[in-house]
Amino acid sequence: MQGLVQAMQTQAHTQAALQAQLEAQAQVPAQDHGGPSTMERFKRMLPPSFKGESDPLLAESWKREIEKFFRAIRCADEDKVTLATYMLHERADVWWAS
Repeated sequence: MQGLVQAMQTQAHTQAALQAQLEAQAQVPAQDHGGPSTMERFKRMLPPSFKGESDPLLAESWKREIEKFFRAIRCADEDKVTLATYMLHERADVWWAS
């Protein structure tokens, strides 16, 4: 019985140490290891552009396609607007800039 108690205490101590380590890692900003940026990865996939077509189905289709690219590159939420607006052209780009 004493061995079981000791094993449970050891497990609790290990779990607490792992939790502390995870919390410490969450506070350290991610380092760039020289890999391609999110924008570079996005552009390599050749995402479609959107020119501001008036057909709502075309706009919805473009949005769904862009979201597929975001999932494929595991895009962070804070980067999605930047990447999506990069693909706006012609009327859509003018509208976004106004």
